[in-house]
Amino acid sequence: MVTMAIIGGTGVYDPDLLEDVKEIVQETPYGKVAILVGKHEGLDIAFIPRHGGGHSIPPHLINYQANIMALHMIGVKNILATAAVGSLHFEFKPGSYVLADQFLDFTRTRKNTFYEGGEMGVVHCDMTIPYCSRLREALVKGGCDRGIKVINGAVYVCTEGPRFETAAEISMFKQMGGQLIGMTSVPEVCLARELGMCYANISIVTNFAAGISPGILTHSEVVEMMKGSIQGVKDVLTASLKYIAGDESEDNCDCRKILDEPGVSK
Repeated sequence: MVTMAIIGGTGVYDPDLLEDVKEIVQETPYGKVAILVGKHEGLDIAFIPRHGGGHSIPPHLINYQANIMALHMIGVKNILATAAVGSLHFEFKPGSYVLADQFLDFTRTRKNTFYEGGEMGVVHCDMTIPYCSRLREALVKGGCDRGIKVINGAVYVCTEGPRFETAAEISMFKQMGGQLIGMTSVPEVCLARELGMCYANISIVTNFAAGISPGILTHSEVVEMMKGSIQGVKDVLTASLKYIAGDESEDNCDCRKILDEPGVSK
């Protein structure tokens, strides 16, 4: 059974960190999902390119429900997700690897729950610590193994996109405590938590946000910056997998306790 998955964000479109890769198509109530499954040092790993091949799907049109449900249905319990982000603070410089531990949600049109009444019922999911502490610790250890500094803890502001933010919006988000800004971590993290799946986000800082950056922001700038960071993030991901595989006890993690909520399907 495949218990670990990587969701590749901007710039991370192919599973070349895996061997013996094959594609499976998983049917879900929310649509079909093509999942790539391969091996790394004997471990079975699933991979989904969040934006499709060549960044063909914008952030507000990604089928987050289908992606997360598909991984759940094949047995995945741990998700490592990458994301390109802007920085709201000079301490998080371009090229930094940062693990979000909290988020501020400014999305508007996305399906952010599996529980909308009817057969699924209604669940009010705890989100006190949305990003799994256990997986974040594994990513920090993986970074140390490869000589890469991974900063553990930051507030990720998720906006609707696909446009970048105004300078006034960035000023507001900064006053509210935001430190990183992106367009994809929500509702991905929320949906994973509703199914009792452990989820961690490793953000790659590609630029300073609007009003902080000295120039205008472009997607090509983000992609170009990611080119220099992709190998590093892949090194961190692969080095962390052995720590995750060796520590899958439910007693070591609060994420799966959501499944104890009355009415939640296990």
